[in-house]
Amino acid sequence: MNFSRWKTGVQYPGAAGIFAIVLLNTHIAAAQHQHEMPSDSTKDEQHNNMQKEQHADYEMQSVPMSHAFSLNLPMNRNGSGTGWLPDASPMYGYMLHSRKWMYMIHGNIFVRYNNQDIDRKGMRGDSKVDAPNWFMAMGQRKAGDRGLFRFSAMFSLDPLFGGEGYPLLFQTGETYQGKPLVDRQHPHNLFSELSVAYTHSFSKDVDAFIYLGYPGEPALGPVAFMHRPSSMNNTDSPLGHHWQDATHITFGVTTIGIRYRIFKLDGSLFTGREPGEARYGFDKPSFGSYSYRLTANPAKTISLQVSKAFIESPEAVHPDEDIRRTTASVIHALPLKGENQSLNSTLVWGYNDSGEDHRENSLTLESNLQLDRVGIYGRYENIEKSAEELLLNQFDTHDIFRIQALTIGVNYALLRRWNTNFALGAQGSLYVADDELDPVYGNNPKSLEVYLRVSPFGFVGF
Repeated sequence: MNFSRWKTGVQYPGAAGIFAIVLLNTHIAAAQHQHEMPSDSTKDEQHNNMQKEQHADYEMQSVPMSHAFSLNLPMNRNGSGTGWLPDASPMYGYMLHSRKWMYMIHGNIFVRYNNQDIDRKGMRGDSKVDAPNWFMAMGQRKAGDRGLFRFSAMFSLDPLFGGEGYPLLFQTGETYQGKPLVDRQHPHNLFSELSVAYTHSFSKDVDAFIYLGYPGEPALGPVAFMHRPSSMNNTDSPLGHHWQDATHITFGVTTIGIRYRIFKLDGSLFTGREPGEARYGFDKPSFGSYSYRLTANPAKTISLQVSKAFIESPEAVHPDEDIRRTTASVIHALPLKGENQSLNSTLVWGYNDSGEDHRENSLTLESNLQLDRVGIYGRYENIEKSAEELLLNQFDTHDIFRIQALTIGVNYALLRRWNTNFALGAQGSLYVADDELDPVYGNNPKSLEVYLRVSPFGFVGF
């Protein structure tokens, strides 16, 4: 999960001001010393206060201001599940402390109007007023001198807007009322993550960890799209979601991993079946699927990963079909001069293999340029989908079609209160598919969305 720079809202004096304050305090102290020598009781009280301050300092040192899976890495590397972001990634959220714990909270709400075929060229477009959203909370504390314990919870109120999700041309995956969802993005579950983890530090260079989630995210793919700074302003899931990072909600996952310097190797046993239509409940766990992933952060600005998985019976409408998934990704973070200014980009390749007649590639490239109050972003996708997935009964089941989508958007933070952005924005998409699909989708359909985004703009402590 991802948060931001530390901000307290306190204005600190410059060097000259500090020097003047020191001189003034010295003068006052000297004057007081000349007029009144402290009594023994006053000395005892001062000694007790000093001990309390030292004790408070010691307690604060035991609060881990670190990565969620390592006492030796920065918080900025936090992604989703056990995934890594670059160390130079911006962070957005709210921080709270107790004597032993550090808590972090963040989230995203888009209140929007979404029209997926503004020219009405095809038969599949739809429009809707809705509010895609998610909220996340995490806590961590030290366990002994070398241990780190953490928990994480993620929630979404997407189910309030209907089980069929929101319109999104050429999107596929999961079901509603027993039928495949096509040209719609499914809602995410009320309980999207409930997980715990323990990490042990053997040295500055070596950590080992175990992660348990119900639901949770296995070691597969890049950091999930809603946690990537490169897609934080985009209201839509990628069309390649079910080729790249859809396993971020898995009802039953166990992951173990080890880090050596810049490298991390982790592997998971997990439930392959995608979440059911009962979005408020918990699905039955099974551990017939497995994955493994190698991640490397060779510099502060970059994170690389490759991963493979065997996913047992992911789709309810095809219970006898398993998938072998391969992914690779590059995530780049470039801080710019000035506060809250950065350029973040992600390149993801995902490949699903479910048999000789059903192999499909997907490619996603996305970037977000944040210039304080202004966000400018884009996403390009190139993906292969079958006639069966798109419910195109007039074609052979295994016919494969190439779909391309280009999205460009911009937003502006009209209001900032309580370290929270209220940004007004708009984005448009152009879809380009094989000519055979024109009778169904029209020639190069377009979409338009306008929205109000509510999200943290900084990283503030309370």
